[in-house]
Formats: sequence, C-alpha cells, structure tokens
Amino acid sequence: MKSLKSKATAAVVLIAAAVFLIHRAHAQDPLDSLIVCRQTQKLIFENAFVRVIDDTIPPGVSEPKHHHPHGVVIALVDADTEVHIYPAGTVARRHTVAGSATWNEALTHDVKNIGSAATHFIRIDLR
Repeated sequence: MKSLKSKATAAVVLIAAAVFLIHRAHAQDPLDSLIVCRQTQKLIFENAFVRVIDDTIPPGVSEPKHHHPHGVVIALVDADTEVHIYPAGTVARRHTVAGSATWNEALTHDVKNIGSAATHFIRIDLR
C-alpha cells in the first residue's frame, strides 16, 4: 500500500512539474501574443489544454509581430484587417463577419485594424 501511495505521489509531482514547465515556456516566449499585444489582448481563461484570449483592436491600430498555436477565432463584430504572415511575407486584407468562426493553423503575424470601428475577436489557442 505504501509503495502505491509513493508512486501516486511521484506521478502527481511529475505531472505538476510538466504543467509548470509548459506554462513557463509559453510565458517567456518573446513573441507570445499576450506579451507583445498586451494593449489589445486579454487572457480570459487558461489551462493545460487551451488559452482563451479576448482581442480588441481600435481603428487604425496595429498589433506587432506575434504568434499563436493552432486554434479557433470567433468574430464578435464585423471587422476589416490587414494581416502580414511571417516568414512568407504575404499580406492579406480580410473582412470578417460577426458570428463567424475560423480554424487557424499555427502562425506568426502582425495585424492592423483598417476598418472604422474596433475589431473584437475571441481566440481559442490549443496547447
């Protein structure tokens, strides 16, 4: 019985250490969107599986180069943006319709709100 209890304790410690290291790696990433875009992106929820971000960009404002893992983006309002994708260097102008949801592969980009109203997205990044 004692051996089983000590193995369970060791397993819990290892899992906790792994979660801590994963979280720390994300927190120290210089292109992490929550660090780079702290003026426009706010953390709503985070655990070992997902990170949910509220992203609002005022008209004419740009988010600097940052990256996201793959995930889902939900538009809460109609939005017009210009997105630069790295390292390819491609530029795309997008009109997003309120209520739409899109899947995005992992990407590094910068985003500018080229519309006349604030954008508002909920982003669900998968770990």
